[in-house]
Amino acid sequence: MAYTQADLEALQAALAKGEKRVSFGDKTVEYRSVEELQAAIRQVKRDLFEQAVATGLWPGAPRQIRIHTRKAT
Repeated sequence: MAYTQADLEALQAALAKGEKRVSFGDKTVEYRSVEELQAAIRQVKRDLFEQAVATGLWPGAPRQIRIHTRKAT
């Protein structure tokens, strides 16, 4: 499922209010615990980041080239 920033904001608002029920458009989800709601927030954040990387909106991991030198004796 492709998540949106609005989905993330709805989850975070529910957590801030102490609610366990979140509405996404015409769908409503009720989480069993705060931990489950926090896990959903982490999942949505992870998926949004992966979508951003896949579309090029967020650069992937930077490539590093490390050069080690030593004086000859």
